[in-house]
Formats: sequence, C-alpha cells, structure tokens
Amino acid sequence: MKSLRTLLGTWVVALFAASCTFDGDRYPQSSVHPTSDFAEMIHGLYVDIFWWTLGILVVVWAVLAYILVRFRARPDQPIPKQIHGHMGLEIGWTVLPALIVVAITIPTIQAVFSTQTANLEESLVIDVIGHQYWWEFRYPDTGMVTANEVHIPVGQQVSFRLSSADVIHSFWVPMLGGKRDANPVRVRPEGLDPEYNWIHLTANETGTFWGQCAEFCGDSHSLMGFRVVVESPEEFDAWQAQLAEPVVAPEVAAAEGDSIATPVQVADVDPLVEEGRTIFHQQTCVACHAIQGTNAQGEIAPNLTLLGQRSSIAAGWLENTPENLERWITAPQDIKPGVLMPGVNVAGGNWPATNLTEDQVRAVAAYLYSLR
Repeated sequence: MKSLRTLLGTWVVALFAASCTFDGDRYPQSSVHPTSDFAEMIHGLYVDIFWWTLGILVVVWAVLAYILVRFRARPDQPIPKQIHGHMGLEIGWTVLPALIVVAITIPTIQAVFSTQTANLEESLVIDVIGHQYWWEFRYPDTGMVTANEVHIPVGQQVSFRLSSADVIHSFWVPMLGGKRDANPVRVRPEGLDPEYNWIHLTANETGTFWGQCAEFCGDSHSLMGFRVVVESPEEFDAWQAQLAEPVVAPEVAAAEGDSIATPVQVADVDPLVEEGRTIFHQQTCVACHAIQGTNAQGEIAPNLTLLGQRSSIAAGWLENTPENLERWITAPQDIKPGVLMPGVNVAGGNWPATNLTEDQVRAVAAYLYSLR
C-alpha cells in the first residue's frame, strides 16, 4: 500500500511539473503562452473561467461526498425524512449560477469590444488574403507583398485586415491571439466601402510564431500554415528596405529587363543559379509568381521575393531547403493535394506540366534559394 501511495504521489508531482513546463519549440501553436496584448486578454479570460469552473467542481463534489457519507445506507436504519421542495435551495441554485454567469460575461464583453477597436492612424495595417492553400500579406503603406511569412515589429500595434480570394478561411496565430474568419469580399452598393474582419494586436516578444488556417477550406486545409516573424523595429525596417530592393542574388549577373542597379561580374556568377534563373524567367512561372526587381510580376501565386530567407515553403509545410524546393517544384500536388501549381509531369491551375528535367529542377531550386 505504501509503495502504491508513493507511486501515485510521484505521478501527481510529475503531472503537475509537466503542466507547468512550456516548451515553445515543442508546442509552437500553444495558446497558453500569450505573446501579445490580445493573446494575454484572451488567456486571462480563459484562466478566470477555469478557476470559476474549478470552484464549481469542488463545491459540487464536496456536497456530493458529504451526502454520500452522511446519508449512506446502514443496517436497521429507518427511512430518512422525506423532503418535497426547499425554497432556500431553489433560490440558491438559481441565483448563484446567474451571478457566476454575470461575473464571466462582463469581462468577456469588455474583451470583445476592446479587441474590436484600434487607432488605425497609429497602427501598422497589413492586408491578409487567404488563398487555397497559402497566405498573401500586403503592406499598403509601402506597397510591399510577401507570402506565407509575415514580419511585424515588436511593441507596435498591428492591424490585420482579413479577406479571402476564394473560400472562407480563418486567420489564427495561437500565441499571438485570434482567431477570425477571412471572408471573400462582397460587392457593396456604390458609395459603401467593403467590409472586413480585423485583428488588432501588439506583440510583446520577438520570435517566430506559427499560424494556421482554422476554417476547413478544402483538401489541403490542414497544410495551410504560415509564420509571423516578430522582430525589433530596426530589423523590421531593414527587412522592409531589403524587400523593396531587387533581390536577384548578388552573384547573379543582371539580365535584360531586370532592374539591378549594380552590374555583377559574370565571373562571380554561380552557373547553377544563373541557369535556374534563366529557366525560371523563360518558363510560365512568371505568369503566376512575382519577384521584386525582375520581369516576374504575377499575382495569382505566392510572391517569391526573398524566398531564400523564409524558414519554410509550401505554406509552412516544408523546411526551406534546396532539396525540399526540388521536391516542391517536381510534384507539388503530391505534397499538397489540390494545389494549383503544375508539376514536372502533372498539369495544374489550367497550366500544362512544366516538363523540366531533374537538372533543370535543381537549377531552379538553387536560384529560388539564392533569393535572400
């Protein structure tokens, strides 16, 4: 019996210790480690409701245990006093739950209104557009566009303006707060502005936080992730400036039609990267994708500017490595069913198969990975 109590005590202590330990790398989408004012407010509500429900549970179980012990059956015990109705109890278990509901409702309503308002003049507005199955991010103030990995400065209020290019998606970054639907923009009568859902938050910690579409949107809904990179204002400004510049790899020579300001010596060119660059810009890739400073200005697929800096590809599904880029270029539909991008042997998005050879795929992957 003693060993059983020791084992049970050890198990309880280990369970408590495990519940108190947070591993951000192991649980990157945890909602119990808030890193923004929005997330802290939601987490505070969660904690309040947890303690309320725990208190109710303790009271109910205590009363139940008392009744079971106090009124348990005994040998030769007469039938206990029979009660039909009790005005005090009736009032008590009606009024007390109502007061608890009011105590939960008041801070909840306050949180709803406080998260719905923001001073947009002081806020960094970012347009978030959901696509099947990737995310587009636009910075209206600078005109910059990126995909699947959005950067924001720590300590500054950010307002995400949510919409969709096809079906309903849901924008959710558990550690930063959310979630909220990204709806297709409806046509409004002349003179009325389109209506959007918003998420306003101020990140209070730097780092990379995982997001996810939280509304079922098709075959690859579960593979529609993204990253939010929270960095210092100086790092954010530097990233924005770099995003605005032509991003063709420094070792790549400028080709006709590109806007590279400083010519690069041909001798410094990586032949594989240069080959990939030539192939990419001669293929139909440029009809869908955009790369700042080149003739690729498509708008219906992810913007690839600074792709080499991103931590992941395929909307957060694959680590960004040359090998995974080759896998993606070769057979994107094997990795993400329903994606519109054509592969080497499979058509997609009304485009024919690319028919690239293995060497050509390797070259294009090297070029895209060099965009940093």
